[in-house]
Amino acid sequence: MRAHYRHEGLREADLAPEPFEQFAHWFHDAEAAGLHEPNAMVLSTVGPEGRPGSRTVLLKAYDRAGFVFFTHYGSRKGRDIEGNPWVSLLFPWHGIARQVVVSGRARRTGRAETTAYFRTRPHGSQLGAWASRQSSAVASREELDELYASLAARYPESADVPAPPEWGGYRVAPETVEFWQGRENRLHDRLRYRRTDTAWTIERLAP
Repeated sequence: MRAHYRHEGLREADLAPEPFEQFAHWFHDAEAAGLHEPNAMVLSTVGPEGRPGSRTVLLKAYDRAGFVFFTHYGSRKGRDIEGNPWVSLLFPWHGIARQVVVSGRARRTGRAETTAYFRTRPHGSQLGAWASRQSSAVASREELDELYASLAARYPESADVPAPPEWGGYRVAPETVEFWQGRENRLHDRLRYRRTDTAWTIERLAP
């Protein structure tokens, strides 16, 4: 299987001076193109034995401080990050022949930020955060459903569900952000922002 890319190229002169503004432009393009869940990103971490792990998570916020997602701190990804905070994020926008790759350091968000976001989640998702000890073994689906049902009885729709203490956010502060645009003959455009002490530098990478 081979796709042939013929999209318009990406020139240095067209880039914003810093990666967050450029990401905002491309994220808007991905939304406008009707891509399914353009905020879905592949998060890669490295465990204590040096073994990488990848999974898809959802971007919930971004600004000049970094890219934010939420998870259970006791999950595999959470344990990996606590041991090695250097992570990679990949936005695979295949429908428009684009990718964005973020490499940086993940740090927990403040508890107030976590609580504020948790309150915006649907009631069922709030209960799900309590029901699932993410990445741990579960005896059966029935056990998980029973735990959810008991939580639903304890916290009906009208109840205020507190954020679980071991659930919260991470903000990835990037060191590099690469913007990849598919081109003809596999001569893709790859432009990477790299953080320096005072600013961002932009470099073109061979495809």
